Amino acid sequence: MTIYTRRGDEGQTSLANGSRVSKASVRVEAYGTVDEANSAIGFARSAVTHKLIDDVLHFVQQRLFNCSSSLATPSGSVTENTPRIDAADVAVLERAVDVFQERSGELEHFIIEAGGEAGSRLHVARATMRRAERRIVALAAEEAVDEQVLAFVNRCSDLLFAAARYANKLEGRADEQWDAHAARPTV
Repeated sequence: MTIYTRRGDEGQTSLANGSRVSKASVRVEAYGTVDEANSAIGFARSAVTHKLIDDVLHFVQQRLFNCSSSLATPSGSVTENTPRIDAADVAVLERAVDVFQERSGELEHFIIEAGGEAGSRLHVARATMRRAERRIVALAAEEAVDEQVLAFVNRCSDLLFAAARYANKLEGRADEQWDAHAARPTV
């Protein structure tokens, strides 16, 4: 199997059912942005040293491929073999968020996206995941989208935020509180 096919040279791509659409379609934008988020998670994982965080992120990456597959399959073409997301997948993320939040401490203020390398990369992945969610919502305004995919992606961004805080805590980095009236630096 070759990486290049030349079939997309004119701006079209194939969906899971074989139909051809513009690479700029809302559907392709949705699953393409999920792919970006998945790549950002992989980049964050390269700096994560804590096994539980890494294990959860690995699970998320696996299920994000299911999300992309679902998004690349028009609703009329879904079969029993189409990879799915279910409520149990969403529940795993909720449990992980609860564990990371408990270990990080209560969040009492908005915080600046910063910290150590792993935490900062996780914040970037979270922001990318939020963009993916917006793209999926845009697709859902035009076509049917599996509600569990949307729930999973929404929970993913919560998870990435909680994981970033926990990774920072493990590195001894405190949350940086947002201060709307922060002093200007002397330059």
